[in-house]
Amino acid sequence: MADFTSNWNNDDFLTRPVAPLGLIAMPGCEELGAKVNEWLMRWHEQQEAIEETPLFGVLGHDRENFLIDVECPRFGNGEAKGMIKSSVRGYDLYILSDIGAYNVTYKMYGKEVPLSPDDHFMNLRRIIAAVGGRAKRINVIMPMLYEGRQHRRKLRESLDCAMALQDLERMGVDNIITFDAHDPRVQNAVPAISFDSVNPIYQVLKALLRTHKDLQLDKDHMMIISPDEGAIDRNIFYASVLGLDMGMFYKRRDYTRIVGGRNPIVAHEYMGDSVEGKDVFVADDLLSSGDSIMDLAVELKKRKARRIFATATFALFTNGLEMFDKAYADGIFNGFISTNLTYRTPELKAREWFIEADMSKYISYLIASINHDRSISSLLNPSDRIHRLIDRYQAAQAGK
Repeated sequence: MADFTSNWNNDDFLTRPVAPLGLIAMPGCEELGAKVNEWLMRWHEQQEAIEETPLFGVLGHDRENFLIDVECPRFGNGEAKGMIKSSVRGYDLYILSDIGAYNVTYKMYGKEVPLSPDDHFMNLRRIIAAVGGRAKRINVIMPMLYEGRQHRRKLRESLDCAMALQDLERMGVDNIITFDAHDPRVQNAVPAISFDSVNPIYQVLKALLRTHKDLQLDKDHMMIISPDEGAIDRNIFYASVLGLDMGMFYKRRDYTRIVGGRNPIVAHEYMGDSVEGKDVFVADDLLSSGDSIMDLAVELKKRKARRIFATATFALFTNGLEMFDKAYADGIFNGFISTNLTYRTPELKAREWFIEADMSKYISYLIASINHDRSISSLLNPSDRIHRLIDRYQAAQAGK
């Protein structure tokens, strides 16, 4: 109770919901949706202090579930439709969609086919269409932004992310929440609706400090390294809030060739102070095959870095886990942190080197705040919470 209500001022409790809250977990997002619903229900069921919780007034005291069942059945040729199993008239709807959940499959001409990001986005559109304008408000929580890596145009290319956002706006979506957008400036495509890109820095640090009790968070023993120029803002924040020095790699690419949809990296060049004898923390938004982060770890080891910890908000491991298993066994890196915002295989979750940062409680905070039309500025800026986390961590190390 105190852990939750400490995120709001007492005056905030006087607010009431915009409308009854409804939560839709799209296919592939059931696990995260269930955890978010569990947090919302936990606060809702605190009957003895119901007027002090952020969910007071949401359909009274007898609410059994915030989840609304939906389905996207397929015909034999692959065509589909969206179905909502109960009324959503007048609801403030929050739709969770994981466009990376390739574990969801369907039958097409008798063959088992995994859902691609395109399929997941179309399912989201189908459910919004099934709402039919009956909801009070529609909010889309899409942790991994659809086509987020195709956020800007170079020469004769499509601009998929911008078109998708405009599509959601035309369908009546009021708020879009994503996590660690590859380039948040893509929100300029939809200036008339709310768009928030949330960074899970606090949850990632909390997971790292929970599993490694011997980190020395000072400039003499630890550094932050940006893997490329695109991730520099994220790593500057880590360095600033932790009070550490930062270095950076930049990627030299061969722009005469395209391999796997991108120009191959020729070399990683390092700029910054020596990493010799120091623990290193590297943060990025997305890990695809993992080749780049492994090349970077090897380069850091050549420079005599002590331990290497890496994080990516979305860990796809498109080429499997074997390379990471071998690198961990060889002492190339010491831990990898990622979130539960997209699908993780059971094999990945079982790896000794993998550390998961649970985002369900944070998403519940965001939903509860937006449902009451409260500011989420304090949730978007985790500096104070990180400082309190570090103070507790260092106090525990000192035995206080």
